[in-house]
Amino acid sequence: MEMHLNPEIVQLSEKRLFGKMGLISFAQFNVAPIWKSFQQEKHGLVPAKPFEVISAAVYPSGFFKSFNPTTPFEKWAALEVKHDANLPDGFLELIIPDGFYARFLYKGSSADRSFMQSIFSEWLPASEYELDDRPHFEILGPNYRNNDPESEEEIWVPVRNR
Repeated sequence: MEMHLNPEIVQLSEKRLFGKMGLISFAQFNVAPIWKSFQQEKHGLVPAKPFEVISAAVYPSGFFKSFNPTTPFEKWAALEVKHDANLPDGFLELIIPDGFYARFLYKGSSADRSFMQSIFSEWLPASEYELDDRPHFEILGPNYRNNDPESEEEIWVPVRNR
């Protein structure tokens, strides 16, 4: 596992995603049905950026202030699409609003959650930022390989100045 707890702070422009969504919790973290449904039907989508799949999470307001592993949140498997794309039947739309994000580069297995824990327990408290109430997401690019220690992804955490 390669950890880079020195993120780039990025001003993100709005992203429009089409995908599949399910409600899960950290206690019941089963994303396989969401991804299976998405993979079976994504051929009908025209991505804005080829070779990039997005895994997104939309947490209820205050989710991290009073964390409870059984609290449900939205988990998405999606592709970014052009702003004028038509939403195909069977897909849902997620808009990621513009704003600042901390972009972390991660190399390692997606099954290892210690990197994500380090972002919230080490980097964020020591930074000049706090979480913003916008979707969190990962970009799973051409070097992403699920559960492979050589896998690479970008982790995007919504932030704002304290």
